[in-house]
Amino acid sequence: MIIGIPKEIKPAENRVGMTPSGVLELVKAGHTVYVQSTAGMGTDFYDEDYANAGAQILPTIEEVYAIAEMIIKVKEPIEPEYKLIKENQLLFTYFHFASCEALTKAMIEQKAICLSYETVETPDRRLPLLIPMSEVAGRMATQEGAKYLERTYRGRGILMGGVPGVPPARVLVIGGGVVGTQAAKIAAGMGADVTIMDLNLERLRYLDDTMPANVHTQVGNEMRIREAVKENDLIIGAVLIPGAKAPKLITRDMLPTMRQGTVLVDVAIDQGGCFETSKPTTHDDPTYIIDDVIHYTVANMPGAVPFTSTLALTNATLPYAMQLANKGWVKACKENSALKLGLNIIKGDVVYKGVSEAFDLPLRSVEEVLEQA
Repeated sequence: MIIGIPKEIKPAENRVGMTPSGVLELVKAGHTVYVQSTAGMGTDFYDEDYANAGAQILPTIEEVYAIAEMIIKVKEPIEPEYKLIKENQLLFTYFHFASCEALTKAMIEQKAICLSYETVETPDRRLPLLIPMSEVAGRMATQEGAKYLERTYRGRGILMGGVPGVPPARVLVIGGGVVGTQAAKIAAGMGADVTIMDLNLERLRYLDDTMPANVHTQVGNEMRIREAVKENDLIIGAVLIPGAKAPKLITRDMLPTMRQGTVLVDVAIDQGGCFETSKPTTHDDPTYIIDDVIHYTVANMPGAVPFTSTLALTNATLPYAMQLANKGWVKACKENSALKLGLNIIKGDVVYKGVSEAFDLPLRSVEEVLEQA
């Protein structure tokens, strides 16, 4: 198969879709890999590294899209890329369709095959291609939240761990999945007083058994959230409904009840955000303030640590990319149920329920479309 790795052009996105070591494995398997010049520079991977791994270097993004049968990238295509995508071209990347109608309609119009990292799901309900970036984003959520609690950024001026004789910051994590667990782990390590809210009692029991003593668990509901936001300094939104819009768990009317300088970090922003007042921001301009409450809502948080993120992502995506390249996307998705769940749009047809429901679009059976492909 002919595989293309373009340079990411989303603002402040420094990751790249594949490491040189990943490229080497694809080339060893008999595939041809084209990498756009400087695609890996933000991650400290250079054209020479890719060339030594067997890739061919192309100077422009247009040339990469024009020649490739499968595009491997990190973030969803943005508007300048829409028209570069060819009919029947396989795109293997994060899409988060439910948060962007324009992207969804563009991919339908281009009649591409859109296989979304975030909806690849194993029989035990794990999301193997989302987990590594969730781990990074969860840890970063606490790191960034701690920074914006500083008075320099108009935060409450609280040190996460406090000092002897002075209490630590109070941190509320809403969602006990991968993101929430990682966020709580880092907050606990910094010495904060941490509460994790979730609806799943079994998950809360597990967290209660495994987390440090300064992490507490609580069943989350609207009344408890309303009370908790009044007394926590850092609130991290870490909920996920795979492939669908995130629920709005903190509403606009809760903000005036929070203390001045409270920090909200919405890790669910890629799926529309779990705070009603959330809107996507970038690393260049990451925060905004409403009712004296700081919102950190960067839509590609792991892009700030591209070396760690790219290696972690390639570790997870390479086995699946290899299956797609070796077998072709139709056979690979028929034989691997996890990959099949990654299919969101196929040649103009929406085949993933969460995307269909987000924009009231017709839904076709993925099995039916695969049989006709």
